[in-house]
Amino acid sequence: MAKTKTKKEEPLEKVLWATANKLRKNIDAAEYKHVVLGLIFLRYISDAFSDLYNKLEKGEGEYAGADPEDKDEYKAENVFFVPSKARWTYLQDNAKSPEIGKMIDAAMDAIEKENPRLKGVLPKVYAKENLDTTNLGTLVDKIGNIALGDIKEQSADVLGHVFEYFLGEFALAEGKKGGQFYTPRSVVELLVQMLEPYKGRVMDPCCGSGGMFVQSEKFVLEHQGNINDISIYGQESNQTTWRLAKMNLAIRGIDSSQVKWNNEGSFLKDEHKDVKVDYIIANPPFNDDDWSGNLMRKDARWEYGTPPVNNANYGWIQHFLYHLAPRGQAGFVLSKGSLTTKTSGEDVIRKNLIDAGLVDCIVNLPAKLFLNTQIPACLWFMSKNRTNGKFRNRKNEILFIDARNLGHLINRRTRELTQEDIDLISDTYHNWRNLNAEYEDIPGFCKAESIERVKELDYVLTPGRYVGLPDEEDDFDFNERFTKLKAEFQAQLKEETTLNKRIQDNLAKINTNE
Repeated sequence: MAKTKTKKEEPLEKVLWATANKLRKNIDAAEYKHVVLGLIFLRYISDAFSDLYNKLEKGEGEYAGADPEDKDEYKAENVFFVPSKARWTYLQDNAKSPEIGKMIDAAMDAIEKENPRLKGVLPKVYAKENLDTTNLGTLVDKIGNIALGDIKEQSADVLGHVFEYFLGEFALAEGKKGGQFYTPRSVVELLVQMLEPYKGRVMDPCCGSGGMFVQSEKFVLEHQGNINDISIYGQESNQTTWRLAKMNLAIRGIDSSQVKWNNEGSFLKDEHKDVKVDYIIANPPFNDDDWSGNLMRKDARWEYGTPPVNNANYGWIQHFLYHLAPRGQAGFVLSKGSLTTKTSGEDVIRKNLIDAGLVDCIVNLPAKLFLNTQIPACLWFMSKNRTNGKFRNRKNEILFIDARNLGHLINRRTRELTQEDIDLISDTYHNWRNLNAEYEDIPGFCKAESIERVKELDYVLTPGRYVGLPDEEDDFDFNERFTKLKAEFQAQLKEETTLNKRIQDNLAKINTNE
């Protein structure tokens, strides 16, 4: 008898995404993400509430004599109180009602009124005319049918994973705009794995949807640490993105009370002005030319030089350093141009940072990692004290890692680092930085270079200047390489000629019609 092939079951988050994407019809991803993510969040807090409600209702052990409708009981256990008509069971029972959109908006309002921490956070977009009530009801059913089990922690884990997956998929769907609220997961994982924030204060002054914080908490838990050993400080200037961050953190039970919003941003209105932290992990806007630098020419943060008014890169670097504790460390994304720029005194600031012994490691990243830009990017790692006893004294060195050839394409436009790539880069850094570790230079990939050599190369920090060529490429065939490049160039010229002719033909048609 022939064996029947069993169809491989799709992961829950992919099935749910396919359903949600099918239901959104003509609504833009930027708008629809609030619909879906808001419902996922509502499902989570309702489940957490119901779990505690049932325990209080049974009244056993420590819950003896408790009132399941007493709001203080939920506050004591850090659970959001959900009013009766905002509970998921009520909404799912009414999923087929033509008034379901209004019911969900009312539920969001009611939850915010009962929970001051969520004030101004939840979306009220469900009664809009462009959102079909039948599709909305189907989406409520689909999210309601996610299998979670009875444990609150399991609920947070499953829904948190779905929430994170949806953030990534919506960011891909939105393209350039998506990159404004979402840093690719593999980049976040690399930053966190290299810095190892086990304990202390973690800050992200441009926190987007909160991915840096989520990954830091994951890292602690995965390494048997205590989640309560970390406290987070964040700031975001885009209010809708800040709302996503607050939901993203709440769904995982992470205290987001110090994640602040104002539309002026971290430079003009620093919400954590006097806070010093152990770790800064960030992905600031690339080459931001609209950062109000002209209003802060004599700011106390510019210890190493005043950044130009038309580019915030070196403003961000010094903002990060300003907030680091005496032994603090920072890891952040910047455009690759920051490694070589000589514009408006940026080279002087870079020289001062290097001379001060603050630059620890530079990682050159592959192209196409980021959704909102094709600008080549790199990672900077800086430390306020590179002579402390926690790691070896490396004040006279900088580690350069060229990771341009790592990663793989997940679609035509987007590349992703694998876990093996992340391990390779972070292990290289740790082997160089840590006491009694074994590090060695790898031609074409990594080089521990002296500060003196960096000075000789005019304080340029591009890893390719230092790591050299891989061993196997030292004696490459020049004729073969030249012929290949020439063929590629000619193909591009041919394509450009074809496109120009097509444009001219279309313009001619327009002129004829006129």
